Amino acid sequence: MITRLWSAKANGSGSQDYLDHFTGTVLPELRKLEGYAGSTVLSRVTNGEVEILVATLWRSLDAIQQFAGADLEGAVVAPEAAAILSEYDRRVLHFEVALVDVPPNAPDPAQHKRSVR
Repeated sequence: MITRLWSAKANGSGSQDYLDHFTGTVLPELRKLEGYAGSTVLSRVTNGEVEILVATLWRSLDAIQQFAGADLEGAVVAPEAAAILSEYDRRVLHFEVALVDVPPNAPDPAQHKRSVR
């Protein structure tokens, strides 16, 4: 498994607008791709802006290529998303998933307020 990491920043309500874009536009497209295995969007407020970190999980580099094209490390940012964000990475990072730990008593992430099914 491979995690693809991309980050951005948004001002004001831009972070909520980006989450709406991600859930309404990006997720439906990702779910159509063979080899897409899930995603997590993290956020934090810092210096008056909201930092956004998107981690998508993929079964292989070939699966990522279906999404990103030949330049695997090129960020895929739709014009409507770029208009929402104050800045964003033009390049992404890929990491092999080396270890995952989910304790038996861990809370179900599907119970989180922004989980999408």
